[in-house]
Amino acid sequence: MHDIKQIRENRDAFVAALARRASAFDGRSPDETAADILDLDARWRAAKANFEQHRARQNEASRAIGQAKAKKDEAGAKALMDEVAHLKQAIQKDEADERALDEELKKKLAGLPNLPAEDVPAGPDEAFNVEVKERAFGAPPKFDFKPKEHFELGEALGLMDFERAAKVSGARFVYLKGALAKLERSLGAFMLDVQTAKFDDGKLGGYVEIVPPLMVTDDAAFGTGQLPKFEEDLFAAVNIREIAQVATGPGKVLEAYESALRIEEFQTAHPEEVDYEQLGAAYQRTAEAAQERIRSFKRKRWLIPTAEVPLTNLVREEILDEAQLPMRLTAWTPCFRAEAGAAGKDTRGMIRQHQFSKVELVSIVAPEQSVAEHERMTDCAQEVLKRLGLAHRVVTLCTGDMGFSAQKTYDIEVWLPGQDRFREISSCSNCGDFQARRMNARYRPKDGKGTRFVHTLNGSGLAVGRTLIAVLENYQDADGSIRIPDVLQHYMGMKKIEKR
Repeated sequence: MHDIKQIRENRDAFVAALARRASAFDGRSPDETAADILDLDARWRAAKANFEQHRARQNEASRAIGQAKAKKDEAGAKALMDEVAHLKQAIQKDEADERALDEELKKKLAGLPNLPAEDVPAGPDEAFNVEVKERAFGAPPKFDFKPKEHFELGEALGLMDFERAAKVSGARFVYLKGALAKLERSLGAFMLDVQTAKFDDGKLGGYVEIVPPLMVTDDAAFGTGQLPKFEEDLFAAVNIREIAQVATGPGKVLEAYESALRIEEFQTAHPEEVDYEQLGAAYQRTAEAAQERIRSFKRKRWLIPTAEVPLTNLVREEILDEAQLPMRLTAWTPCFRAEAGAAGKDTRGMIRQHQFSKVELVSIVAPEQSVAEHERMTDCAQEVLKRLGLAHRVVTLCTGDMGFSAQKTYDIEVWLPGQDRFREISSCSNCGDFQARRMNARYRPKDGKGTRFVHTLNGSGLAVGRTLIAVLENYQDADGSIRIPDVLQHYMGMKKIEKR
């Protein structure tokens, strides 16, 4: 969420930064978007000023009524009472206007992405991402045979079953069996062990392990930026009984409304009895409210698309002490994504699934710490790949390829021999105070003067399924067996996965 005061005071800088995002918003240019927002802001402040002015006059006139009655000035008292009654109506209108404009302004601001940091490369898409050469690690392995893709290896081993998963759950699901199921479990445990370890120099690890809820409310999804813009990428958890409890009411309301629409027929028979236009409007409002109630039940909980949502929201609507910062949290959870914007992409294999597991990293820090924390978080994510001996590179995402809530993002891309290219395995993002404003998450500085919004960061440490893919493809042998990386052998209790 953006600070309207900052937009008001630095309009040109806001427009320039928004323009670097390389897209229009609701069909409006950044300049037009800023004009719309500032117009709403001006109207909201005017409505608020009217309310305050009318309320002050109402209080003043109310006191004057008593004084007029004490002086037996009945005419004066009546005039003041009439004025107070008029002011009461004006105040009600002012309140309604102020509330409506405030909601409209918040909705407008909520739909805008975070502004990119100054050092983020400009560009409309991934072709403009820039590799961070000094962060590259290892070289792609060389094979004396044509390496296979992970799904070819997994299916040949009899340990990866997409066909049966499709019968049970539809496309983009998989059954992992035996040694591959254990490999996924071992990878997740290994990642958590690395991220929760406390290293002497403090440059790695130190995250506190959390087991978070896997379903969240609208407010939590809004706080981290999944709602309202990316609703189609989420899965809703529906309580059928709760919907059933309200299903009959709206039906009756709609039936009554349909009867009320026969206004001409009723007016002909009973022209003087009822204002049927007003009655029809009342039924319309009732029907819309009932339908919205059903929608609210349908959206009561969301399956998490990433543990970033419950971890970051751990501090929502709280005021921390600066001594509590930095706060570093990690969780290994299932994640659920509809992949609505990825139709036709990666339809084979495990690269893009509706359900996958991931070890998430979240940091809550003071503003002065966030840039350094971003580098540290990326180091922590890379450490897992380094210990696994997997070649990878790091790229800085350009302005047009960053996520909605990020002001700067590093993508870590691991080498996949079966695809003969690098693929994303982690994104580490600094969100600044963007999410904190949406969550109202603040801290009290050591000097005790007021409060400030925290900065939030998130990253994958790592995507477990994609790491499993990387292990399969990089450690495959010509006979289709898979060597287990040294650091995983004590988790797995074996050195190689072979067909039995």
